[in-house]
Amino acid sequence: MSDVRAMQIEGTRSMTKGNDSAATIGFENQLWQAADALRSNMDAAEYKHVVLGLIFLKYISDAFEEYHAQLLAEVAQGADPEDPDEYRAVNIFWVPKEARWSYLLANARQPAIGKLVDEAMLAIERDNPTLKGVLPKDYAHPRLDKQRLGQLIDLVGNIGLGDEASRSRDILGRVYEYFLSRFASAEGKKGGQFYTPRCVVQLLVTMLAPYQGRVYDPCCGSGGMFVQSVEFVQAHATGNGNGGKTKADVSIFGQESNHTTWRLAKMNLAIRGIEGNLGQEHADSFHRDLHPDLKADYVLANPPFNDSDWRGELLKDDRRWQFGAPPASNANFAWVQHFIYHLAPTGLAGFVLANGSMSSGQSGEGEIRKAIIEADLVDCMVALPGQLFYSTQIPVCLWFVARSKLPSPRGRGAGGEGFRDRRGETLFIDARKLGTLVDRVHRELTGDDIARIADTYHAWRGDPHPSPPPQAGEGQGGGYADVPGFCKAATLDDIRHHNHILTPGRYVGAAEVEDDGEPFEEKMERLTAQLKAQFAESAQLEEAIRENLRRLRYSV
Repeated sequence: MSDVRAMQIEGTRSMTKGNDSAATIGFENQLWQAADALRSNMDAAEYKHVVLGLIFLKYISDAFEEYHAQLLAEVAQGADPEDPDEYRAVNIFWVPKEARWSYLLANARQPAIGKLVDEAMLAIERDNPTLKGVLPKDYAHPRLDKQRLGQLIDLVGNIGLGDEASRSRDILGRVYEYFLSRFASAEGKKGGQFYTPRCVVQLLVTMLAPYQGRVYDPCCGSGGMFVQSVEFVQAHATGNGNGGKTKADVSIFGQESNHTTWRLAKMNLAIRGIEGNLGQEHADSFHRDLHPDLKADYVLANPPFNDSDWRGELLKDDRRWQFGAPPASNANFAWVQHFIYHLAPTGLAGFVLANGSMSSGQSGEGEIRKAIIEADLVDCMVALPGQLFYSTQIPVCLWFVARSKLPSPRGRGAGGEGFRDRRGETLFIDARKLGTLVDRVHRELTGDDIARIADTYHAWRGDPHPSPPPQAGEGQGGGYADVPGFCKAATLDDIRHHNHILTPGRYVGAAEVEDDGEPFEEKMERLTAQLKAQFAESAQLEEAIRENLRRLRYSV
């Protein structure tokens, strides 16, 4: 038995264990290993479209076949299993016969399987206009080994994805996201173009708490911000201040400049039944804004870090640069001002930037940052631990910008009760010591880490809290208190004193060191004795080295 076949069998066994844990289903890694073994010499950047396209096709075919069976049982009542409108009426994609998984599976071992898959993708796009131009259609290409493609179809065929039971466990969503993360890791730097680590997205979404309104990401990658936003609303559908409604209260607007990544985002939303306006095609947000008049309630984004190739010299007098023209050599503050420009009067933005954005003074960036601070727009700054991203080792931070810090109406915040008056204040959080290494080069924020950071922000801005955040005592904002080494509520004057630099470490200070109870005099006596012994040992080692050199007829 081949190693690939063994992994397929193991993956299938894992799928039958019935583990419904929210954290793991139990088979994602085995499935990845088997799919990766079939990759052969194909580049990960190409192979991800092969695999994710098949996963998408299996999902919509499963959903179709389940409803098809239901309609077959209702033919006597007038149901027509071959009427596309029957499926569209219940938000299920119509799958023509030549695109159904059973047909592809039956032909998986045929030499023409690549051509059949391409034709299936074309047929689905033809009959479902929302998917036009989205699905991959390169399966017939000579570089893709057709025997391995057939094995991959067999492998994906072992997973239930689109039936009701699988949808309730979000098996497809979790497999899709797991594969996105693994492909991002395999691609290294290029992986950052389409994937933001889940823990970073979760932190942004949890802190902003986008219960209702327009959510915008102008550099949306594979759409992770939107997926997490909708999942957040669904998870808090009871007592969240929005009447218990879920998807209907969140409108999705996005844009992506890379065509293949834009396709990933469209598929990522489609497989979860999320409706979103990502434009009719890919486009650059700076030079061809697809949502020029949008004023969003929430902006969530992870733009390219320190992008020097954004052609800023062509946009020197753009109306978005309200706080100063950003340098053509770095797009950081072009992104910041683009986000601010698209915020509604009470809008909130949370986004990832390189740490240099907090302190850089070159090429006018310091003046732009100063103008944004003096406009009292910066709500919170979070310094993140290193090694969170697949694409870069550059230290990163989170910016949170508020168009208005006046007391907000009901419906905003983690409890839906609104925020307190925060004018003239900014919260600084230093989270660099949080996170757990998951392998030699990657770190993740745990659920407790995310809760600690988000709860601190919510307590500070005045969200009603079911319980005090970790390490927070009584204080302003209904439960918030500064914690040395972790968080500090600063005033505009404090920030001016630091020359408008926003690095949290400057404000939070050092963590309090617990008193060990040893009297100072005794401690100094012990430490000096220890140091004296170490000096003596050092002298002995030095003399031994000199003696060895003398024997070799060298002197020092």
